[in-house]
Amino acid sequence: MTVIRLNGRPHETEGEPTVADLVAEAVGRPLGPDGAPLDGGRLGVAVALDAAVVPRSRWATTTVGEGRSVEIVTAVQGG
Repeated sequence: MTVIRLNGRPHETEGEPTVADLVAEAVGRPLGPDGAPLDGGRLGVAVALDAAVVPRSRWATTTVGEGRSVEIVTAVQGG
């Protein structure tokens, strides 16, 4: 079991997930290797790993190990 911080809270995972795995879990939608949703819709998500932004093109290849911190920010519409 691996323990990371996800959006400021402890989060247990199996092994070392990728950023794409964590985003897919957070949004409840499967993602392709390019980070785009497989349903063809828009995602509106940004990710930081240990306070550094991770480009979507690297989500599938960036693993998140023990003790790392991930922030997943979702855009919301409104005023």
